[in-house]
Amino acid sequence: MKDEIAACYSGRLPIVSSYTAHFGEEPCLSGTRGAGNIFFGNCNLRCVYCQNYQISQTWKTQRKNEVTIERLAEMMLELEARGCHNIGFVSPTHFAPQMARAILLATEQGLDLPIVYNTNAYDSVEVLKLLDGLVDVYLPDLKYADSADGFTYSKVRDYTLFARRAIKEMHRQMGSDLTFDSDGLLQRGLLIRLLVLPNGIAGIEENLRWIRDELSPRTAISLMAQYYATNKAATDQRYILLSRRISEGEWFEAVSLLEELGIEEGFMQEYESASHYYRPDFADREKPFRDIRDFE
Repeated sequence: MKDEIAACYSGRLPIVSSYTAHFGEEPCLSGTRGAGNIFFGNCNLRCVYCQNYQISQTWKTQRKNEVTIERLAEMMLELEARGCHNIGFVSPTHFAPQMARAILLATEQGLDLPIVYNTNAYDSVEVLKLLDGLVDVYLPDLKYADSADGFTYSKVRDYTLFARRAIKEMHRQMGSDLTFDSDGLLQRGLLIRLLVLPNGIAGIEENLRWIRDELSPRTAISLMAQYYATNKAATDQRYILLSRRISEGEWFEAVSLLEELGIEEGFMQEYESASHYYRPDFADREKPFRDIRDFE
């Protein structure tokens, strides 16, 4: 039925909470004029520490932000006209069909920018196969190495199993090489984000080993230090292990794994300032990233 909603509380029409030139992505995406990010409302996860929970977990409020697919295509063209370097769909999984149709409509009207699929990686391989040739850059999170943590902290079953399957499919489509233009802006490829969580909950070492062994040591990763306790993690004693930001020691332990495991490509945040980003008053400031090779 056309008005039926699924577990992500989303129906036939896409929900867009905002669209803007965003300067908080990796340098190869933000560039000088910003990534053209389209932030979808709702989500197929329920992360207790979600930094965007105001738009991902408030479906009754987000319903007012429904747009037509034609309007979604117009947003893409507007971002291109503003000079954005790419079109980045943030949390697109539950609106993948609508996204794909909007891309086709916008392309027919002259859109000529790389398409970035910025996802939590809890994606269907079958859907990703349908996106082959439509998406230029995959930007997935790999949140946990243990699916039990995925259930506890993101409320979904078998996260690690499905996320790794999805990322393998992304790698099949893109390979391990990143393609840049003459200005150093990413045009095509796979860049896997790893957010360091307190108390080892993200399983960084295990996930890095999986990336190296199952994909390639040349697969690009983005190591992120920006975690801070928000949403339920800040107030609910059940999630006390996530109730603080990561320590300097936890961060540098994660950093040391890059060289130890032979990870060759990607970016990493600066520890001192990264924890501030994605707070509402810092949302559009540039995150300081450095090339992983700078630390070899």
